[in-house]
Amino acid sequence: MNLVIDVGNTSIKIGVFLETSMIHKETLKSENFNNVIQKVRNGYPLIKRSILSSVSNIKEEDVILLKSLFDVSVLDHTLMMPFKNLYATPTTLGVDRLALVAASVHQFPAKDALIIDAGTCITYDFKNKKEEYLGGAIAPGLRLRYTSLNSFTSKLPLLELESPKNHIGDTTNEAIHSGVVNGVLYEIEGAIAEYCNTYPNLTVILTGGDAHFLSKRLKNSIFATSNFLLEGLNHILAFNNSQ
Repeated sequence: MNLVIDVGNTSIKIGVFLETSMIHKETLKSENFNNVIQKVRNGYPLIKRSILSSVSNIKEEDVILLKSLFDVSVLDHTLMMPFKNLYATPTTLGVDRLALVAASVHQFPAKDALIIDAGTCITYDFKNKKEEYLGGAIAPGLRLRYTSLNSFTSKLPLLELESPKNHIGDTTNEAIHSGVVNGVLYEIEGAIAEYCNTYPNLTVILTGGDAHFLSKRLKNSIFATSNFLLEGLNHILAFNNSQ
């Protein structure tokens, strides 16, 4: 039984896996980390191994707690991956992106796959059918675009995410919603079309916090899951323990 932990920019997600099946999932804030980990440990005493992925800061005492309870692997570029990493600067590659590619290898083996993770940032990661990771792109996410319009102008308001009523915004608020949401949709659809020009049998995976919002509005037929990164972490942990 494995415990996987994803420390993101806005929250922490944990999953408990029995082999390849996730039997428990929880989202928490950093201040609740100690209590939740202790609760999970008591509820699932058969957990032996854990993997920690962090793109944000995690308290040293939280890492010490984890290591006192489990055999912990901290995800970085030195861990063995179930794919060949052709990224030119592997030490700068976000560990969340490693986990997403690992999940695509596990769930879509021998396929050209584009993984789109729509969260604080929108990342695009591509692996080919030879299980080679080539790289991708990083762009601002939906809420980051709303925040930027407010922060870098003197009069534009800060709005919450909302589906635009029309492509042509007839008020400032509607124009912002149209620009942000439709801009992201155009970007994603354009990226998919560009990849498909070279890889016509492309598998597209949409995941991340905004995946559900976006998937209903995209024209392309895609596979969407909110657990993809956690599943990738579990696959990396299993892969390293099988070597």
